[in-house]
Amino acid sequence: MAPTAESQLESATMRRVTLRIIPFLMFCYFIAFVDRVNVGFAALQMNKDIGLSAAAFGLGGGLFYITYVLFEVPSNLAMARVGAKIWIARIMVSWGIVSACMAFIVGPYSFYAVRLLLGAAEAGFFPGVILYLTYWFPAAYRGRIVALFMVAIPLSSFFGSPISAALLQLNGLLGFHGWQWMFVLEALPAVILGIVAFFYLSDRPDTAGWLNEEQRRWLSTRLAQENSSPKAKVGHLSLWQVFSNKYVLAASLIYAGASGASQCLSLWQPQIIKSFGLTDLQTGLLNSIPFGVASVLMLLWGRNSDRTGERKWHTAIPLALLATSLAMAGLTGALAPTIAILCVAVTATYIMKGPFWALSTEWMSAGVAAAAIAQINAIGNLGGFFGSYLLGTIKDATGSFALGLLPLAGLSAVGFILVLSLGRQQTASSGSAAASAVH
Repeated sequence: MAPTAESQLESATMRRVTLRIIPFLMFCYFIAFVDRVNVGFAALQMNKDIGLSAAAFGLGGGLFYITYVLFEVPSNLAMARVGAKIWIARIMVSWGIVSACMAFIVGPYSFYAVRLLLGAAEAGFFPGVILYLTYWFPAAYRGRIVALFMVAIPLSSFFGSPISAALLQLNGLLGFHGWQWMFVLEALPAVILGIVAFFYLSDRPDTAGWLNEEQRRWLSTRLAQENSSPKAKVGHLSLWQVFSNKYVLAASLIYAGASGASQCLSLWQPQIIKSFGLTDLQTGLLNSIPFGVASVLMLLWGRNSDRTGERKWHTAIPLALLATSLAMAGLTGALAPTIAILCVAVTATYIMKGPFWALSTEWMSAGVAAAAIAQINAIGNLGGFFGSYLLGTIKDATGSFALGLLPLAGLSAVGFILVLSLGRQQTASSGSAAASAVH
């Protein structure tokens, strides 16, 4: 069957939007995650230089998420008010400057202070981008688009791990430690990209000069029709009602397991791998393997979720794999099986994200999306704080990294149960317009 004029217009419009927006945002998020988790590689030298115990490093690594959580919702509401390009540019310049300041910490307390500032500076970037994508992509595209955008996270560790390990070799150059060079050099791109974002991004389709009039009209109409659909389970609510809504709270807890494991492994995996007696460069190369596997499978999983229109099992299965792999981490003391387990765990944390955000945004009306997305991401990232802190504390107390991963295994299992429970409720309430909105 020959494509209709409508389908040709849709295809051309979405191809243009994807090529214009996604590569740039992917690169921005790539840099964001390099700056967020490069402290995991800095720890290979920094902890000894400034006197950080495992517990102190875990606390400082996790403190990032405290201010990140506190400022996320206000940040997303501010973006909705002032416009995406201004706010995304502001966030990137701020986090670049603060990330460079990590080079000048001298002990635990300055480490804690800069991590808190970095969380405040970066707060709102990810939920802001997720909200921004709902301005440009209809629901049918969001699984693959969110997965494509978020593949920047594993790619940041796949490419960033050997780069960070190589920068550590600058140790002693001009009197600075290798980890200090790493922080400064990896922060510069964020500032540059922030300035570029202000001139490159368009706030919404109706202001996009790079789309023609027919494309702007089609996309704006399609998105407006979806936003007025009664399908959303979270309708027009007050801010407090959004925060206390059962779907938002459940989505937050579901996300906490995968997000917490993702953040925790990004910070601690280099130390887990190096504990087998490897050099910094060997650690960097092996650390990249799980993230390389995750990068490929994340795209395939998100595409399959969109192709089939299935979200529940595409979210639940990775959570089950994550819980199982983290629980199995203590069953081996050899390097090869450990890398295999880390490949499964890291891949599971990432492949669930595209289907999860597609599922979550389908529950929300446009009026509550800014606050709800930020709330889900904020509470979800508390898993990063508690996971990192508990792992460091348990490691100091027992000498075992594997035992420190068990709390995240339990949280992921809870998320798996919640996804299936909410999926059954959604099936039971389908076909009832009254049950599809929250009053």
